Amino acid sequence: MNEPRAAEETVACARCGRTAETLPITWTCSVENGRRQYFCEACARANLRAIEGRLDSSWW
Repeated sequence: MNEPRAAEETVACARCGRTAETLPITWTCSVENGRRQYFCEACARANLRAIEGRLDSSWW
């Protein structure tokens, strides 16, 4: 369920679809409905209040 991401997989932002070969340290990780989702720095900054309020990304 919460298994770590394999090193060879690319990661995609769950909001805008931006991809990265390796997981940047500036990206945010969220577990929603038992699924791990990653959000790029731009999407995380744009939705910071919702993230801190622990709202699921569907509310953004």
